[in-house]
This record gives sequence, structure tokens and C-alpha cells, in this order.
Amino acid sequence: MQKMTTKRVLISAGEASGDLHAANLVEATTKVAPNIEFYGMGSGSMQKVGVNIIVDARKLSVFGYWEIVTTLLKILRAYFTMRRAILRDKPDLLILVDYPGFNLRLAKVAKKAGVKVLYFISPKIWAWHQSRVKIIKECVDMMAVIFPFEVDFYQKWQIPVKFVDNHLMKLIENRLSLEKARQLFNIDPNNKVIGLFPGSRKSEIKRLLPVMLEAAKILKEKNPNIQFLLPKASSIDMDQLEPELQTSNLPIQVITGHNYDVMQVSDAIITASGTATLEIALIGTPLVIIYRLSWPEYQLAKRIIKIPYAGLCNILAGKEVAKELLQYDATPEKIAAEIDGVLNDQAYRNRMKDELANIKKSLKNKEITSIANLVIEMIQD
Repeated sequence: MQKMTTKRVLISAGEASGDLHAANLVEATTKVAPNIEFYGMGSGSMQKVGVNIIVDARKLSVFGYWEIVTTLLKILRAYFTMRRAILRDKPDLLILVDYPGFNLRLAKVAKKAGVKVLYFISPKIWAWHQSRVKIIKECVDMMAVIFPFEVDFYQKWQIPVKFVDNHLMKLIENRLSLEKARQLFNIDPNNKVIGLFPGSRKSEIKRLLPVMLEAAKILKEKNPNIQFLLPKASSIDMDQLEPELQTSNLPIQVITGHNYDVMQVSDAIITASGTATLEIALIGTPLVIIYRLSWPEYQLAKRIIKIPYAGLCNILAGKEVAKELLQYDATPEKIAAEIDGVLNDQAYRNRMKDELANIKKSLKNKEITSIANLVIEMIQD
């Protein structure tokens, strides 16, 4: 790789998962080209790898139209800070990571300013908001996607696209050994372990954690020898969890910074739909997927979502590998019944584990472009 003069890359990631993806991109790129300076919007993971944070994304962790209204001022301030950075600095590259409602607006600004745009982690426009394809086609120079079916989607629209490494495989492989993880969490070998993954947004904690805890009560009453582990997302503060945990009066062990270790020591997992469903699938732990929206959001979602599944693992498989209990089906009783089946019906458990293994194989068997090399190529061009 030829030596480059110092280049500046502006990067925008708005949520916990995007922050992690962005951090991995930055870390991989700076290993190859240490003279690239990254700055922009993100949070803890990006900061740890040397990104100069000019907008703290933790304050923008919202989901749903009503929450967006209440935090509109913060979002507007963040947008104008990033907009000024594009217009004032004219960075050598703008990298957008998911978070489409915000980032596609930045893409328009960059296009007018003559700044190249790389979009890493595609918006889920194959599921809804396909109208955004037009903006991407006009304003984004390259899509870097992490799911094979996304390549076909963008090629159909004649948008430049590369299937890139998303670092999940490496991160998952770098977890602790099963024995060390069980020791770390003080797991009783006679107990079953249930992982609770309520999400990384405040709205998800509010809507999903109570129903998860009610399901946990049912499971605990049926089998007292169950341990519950709850990994806390970096975007969530303990004071957002504690009221629900205290009300439940259950022995829930809250874990920070060991999501993949929790996934592997768990015998089964209750999770919000999202990136976690794929991570759990890659580790191979049986799971049930739940989600709830406010009534207006649910009515809107029914009309605009164009795919039959919510969980990424099911979307990749093209079928319901993991049970999805959404909206009115996401009751404590149904969740507990599904977890009970996963724990005690060995044939059902084995079928699910086999299907999860097939999902992992499908991602490994594709030709992958290095995201670091793609970033460097776009800067050099």
C-alpha cells in the first residue's frame, strides 16, 4: 500500500450498533493507513479507537416518531454541527453508518459540496422506505453492505455496492472460552441460563424490558434453577434499568461489556429484533425474538414494511428460524412458553441450532471486500 499524505475522514454513526461498526472500521483502516484522521458523530467505541467526537451520539438514541419529536432540538444541533463540518472542512471522505433519517440528509449536503460518500451498513430500505433508494442513487458513491441479499438489491437499482467484512465474525470468535465466561458470571453448572436482550434504545427498554421480566417470572416459578443475565447496552444508563429490575424482584445479573460471552453461556435468549438476532445466530444460541411499537407506529409499520420477518436471522434464512412474537403476540405467557420449548424439547432445539449454523455458513461462503481497503481506495481516488 503506497504511503498517503494525511487525509481527514468525517464519520457519522448514531446508535450503539453503528458506533461499534464504525469503531471496527476505523480500527481496521488505521492499522493499514495510520495517517488517516477520523472525526465526527459517535460515542464510546469510536472514541476508544481514536475518533475525535464532535457530536455525542448517546444523546440521540431514540426510536419512533414521538420520541424523535421530544429530542428534535438535540438532533437538529447534531445535524448542523455535522453539516458545518462537511461544508467547512471538505473532508476527503464522508462515511455514513446506518441511521438513515439523519445520515441521508448529510449525504445530500456532501453531494452538493463535492465530498465523496461511503455508506457502511445499509439502511433497511429493502424492508421499508424504498423511496430512499433515489436519494442513495443520487448522493452516495458506494454502498458497503454486510448481507449478501443487499448486493442483489442495490445492483438491481444500478447503485455501486460491495459486500464487505462486518467484523461480527472476528468479534464473536474473540470472545472468552465458554469455561472462562461461566466462571466470570458465576454460573451454577446445575442451572439453566437465560439471556435477556431488551435493546439499546430507551424506548425499547420501556416497552420490552417489563414484558421480558414478566416472562422471566413465569419461567422462574416453573424452574427455580434458572439464572438470568442482562447485558446493558452502552447507550443505556443503569438508572433506566433499575426501576424495572427492582419492581420485578428477580435475581437479574446485569452485565456490561460482555454481550457475546452472555450469548454463548445462555441456554436460550429473549431478544429485541435488531442486530442482536444475527449476533446470537452466529454464536448458535436458540432464541425468541420480540418487539413492540406504540399503536400509531404499529399501524404505520403494517402498511409500509415489505418483508415478512423482523429478525435479521430470519430475514437471512428466508424463513422463521427463530419464533417472532411481535406487538400483541409479545405477551409474557407466549414468550415463556417458547423459551420453555427451546429448553425442554430437544428435537426442536436441535432443529433451531442446525438452522442457525446454516445462516453462519451462508455468510462465510461469499467473496468479501475489506472495508479498510475500500475506505483507502475511495480516498486515493
